[in-house]
Amino acid sequence: MMNEYPGIRLNDFVIKIGTVNGTGSASANELLMKTIFRMGVPVVGKNIFPSNIQGLPTWYEIRVTGDGHAGRSGDVDIMVAMNPESYERDLNSISSGGVLIYDSTWPRPHFMNRSDITVIGIPLSSLCNAEFEVARSRILMKNMAYVGAVAAIIGLDMSIIQNLINETFEKKKKLIPANIKAVDLGFNYINDNKLNNKKFFIKALNKTSNKIMIDGNTAAGLGAVYAGATFGSWYPITPSTSLMDSFSKYCNIYRKHPKTNENLYCIIQAEDELSAAGMAMGAAWNGARAFTPTSGAGISLMSEFIGFAYYAEVGLVYFDIQRVGPSTGMPTRTQQCDINLTAYASHGDTKHIVLYPAHPGECFTMSAQAFDLAERFQTPVFFLSDLDIGMNDWMVDELEWEENYTPDRGKIMTSKQLADIEVYSRYLDIDGDYIPYRTLPGTDPKGAYFLRGSGHNKYGKYTEISAEYKEVVDRLLLKWKSAAPFTPQPIVFKSQKKTNYGVIAIGSSDGAVREACINLEKQGVYIDYMRIRSFPFADSVEEFIIEHDLVFIVEQNRDAQLMNLLLTETNVPRENLVSVKYYAGQPLNYKFVYEALFKEIMANSKNKKTA
Repeated sequence: MMNEYPGIRLNDFVIKIGTVNGTGSASANELLMKTIFRMGVPVVGKNIFPSNIQGLPTWYEIRVTGDGHAGRSGDVDIMVAMNPESYERDLNSISSGGVLIYDSTWPRPHFMNRSDITVIGIPLSSLCNAEFEVARSRILMKNMAYVGAVAAIIGLDMSIIQNLINETFEKKKKLIPANIKAVDLGFNYINDNKLNNKKFFIKALNKTSNKIMIDGNTAAGLGAVYAGATFGSWYPITPSTSLMDSFSKYCNIYRKHPKTNENLYCIIQAEDELSAAGMAMGAAWNGARAFTPTSGAGISLMSEFIGFAYYAEVGLVYFDIQRVGPSTGMPTRTQQCDINLTAYASHGDTKHIVLYPAHPGECFTMSAQAFDLAERFQTPVFFLSDLDIGMNDWMVDELEWEENYTPDRGKIMTSKQLADIEVYSRYLDIDGDYIPYRTLPGTDPKGAYFLRGSGHNKYGKYTEISAEYKEVVDRLLLKWKSAAPFTPQPIVFKSQKKTNYGVIAIGSSDGAVREACINLEKQGVYIDYMRIRSFPFADSVEEFIIEHDLVFIVEQNRDAQLMNLLLTETNVPRENLVSVKYYAGQPLNYKFVYEALFKEIMANSKNKKTA
C-alpha cells in the first residue's frame, strides 16, 4: 500500500508507557488503545506489571499494526516516560528514530544524550497542578494529560476520545469534565508549542469492524457459562482469578431463575487449591459441569485430586493460566511452563487431555469444548492458557455461538437402562470404545457404586489383583489415545513454495511465529508452520515433522517442554527437531523468533554446502 504521508510511519509503530503501579494509569492506557481501535486500526495491548499492589514500575505497550499482527514487534517507537525509577531503562529501550515524551516539570538533561531520538518535554505536573486542587486528582489527571499529548502527536480523533470518556464515566458523570479538561491540556500544549514532529501517524482504516477487544480470562469464563457449567470452586491466584470473576459476572446475568431470580449456579472460594479441586470433583461426580481455575502452582497442589479424578473417571475442567515458575516465581509474568505438568499431572501413570488456545476467541470456544471432552471421556481436561492471553486485551473476531449446541454429556445410564440390566458395573467397557457408562447420584439405587481412588477392577470393586488392576489402567490409556480425533486439530500454514523447513508452536506463541514466517518469506526463506491445539497429539503432527528435514519447536520455557513431549509421544527422530526457547517472562515478540529461525536456517544451508 502506497504511503500517502512520505517520511511518516503510518499505522505501524509501538507506543510504550512507563508509570508507577497504583497511580491509575490503566484507564488512560486503555483509552489510548480503544481510541485507535475505534479508528478502525488493528491494535495489540500488553500490560507488563509488578506483583506488588503499588509503587513498582509498570509498563503498557500498544502496538499499532495496520496489517493486523497479533504479537509484539520487539521495538519501542514512542516512549512515554512517567516514572523516574525506570527512566534509564525507558530511554535505552527506544528504537533509533523514535520519540521520548516525558514530564519536563523537572528538567532531565540526560534525556538529551541520545541524538538518534526526538525528545519532547511537557510540563504535565505543572499543567495539572494549576488546574486541579486535590493531590490524588492531580496524579490521575496527569495520566489523562499524556493521553492528550500522544493524541496530538499521532493524530488521534479527539471526538472518539471524548465519547469513550463519556462511556467510561457514564455512572459517574461528575468526573467527565475533569477528564476531558486533562486530555485537552496535553493536546493543546503539543499543538500550541508546535511539538508535533509528525514521525508517526494514525490514519483511520476499516479493519476493526466485526472485531472486539477482549481478554482470554473473560472469554473463557463466558465460554464456561455457554457450555452449561454450573459449579466453580477456586482459590484466588494470579493470573487466573479474573476467569472466575468473569464466570461469576455472566452467571449473575444468565444463570438466574426466570421467576424467582434465584441463583442456578454455585461458586465457592475454597481455603486452598487442594480443597477447590476436591469440591469441583465432587460437583462433577454429582452431575454438574464443574471446573476450577488456577495457575501452575495451584496445579501442583491439586495433583492428588487430579490423579483421583483420572483413576475414578470423573470428568471436570482445570483452567491453568500459566505464569513464570518455579515455586512462586514471577506471578505477573508469562510463560508456557506447565506443558509437561498438565500432560502428566499427579503421581503414577496418568495422561490427560490438554487444550492449547492461542487467543481469546479460542478461549471462548475451547472452554466449551473442554467440558464436552471431560464428560464424553470421563476424565480431567486441562485448558492451558497463560497470563499473556488471559489478562491482556486482544483484538479477535466477534464471538459466535452455535444456537443448536447441545452439551455432550457422554455415556450416562438412565433409570430405564438400569432397569433393563441385571447388574451395573461402573468401569465395564460394554461398547468396546474404552468408555464405560456412568450414573448420576439419585437416579436409581441400582446404579449406586463406591467411588474409590484405591485399586479397583472393571466392576468397581476393590482389588489388589495385578491382572484386574492392569486391565483398568490399560483401558484408561487406550481411552486417552482415542480422544485425539475429537480434540481441536492442528492448523497448518503452508509457505508459498515447497520447503524442507517447518516450525511448530502452541498457544500465545502463534502471533509472533506467524509474523516471523511472513518476514522470512520476504527474504526468500520459506517455512511451513503448524500450530498444535491439543494433546494427545493428532497423527498429523508426526506426519508434519517427518515431511520436513528440520522442524523448529518454538516455546516459552527453559527446558524445551513441548519438544520433549513430542519426542516422548511420537516416533520422530531427535535430529529433526531444533528447540527455540524464550522464557524471559514477557510476551514473545516476532523479531526474536525471526532472528532465531533465520540464524539456524542459514547455518544449516551453509553446512549442506560444505558437505
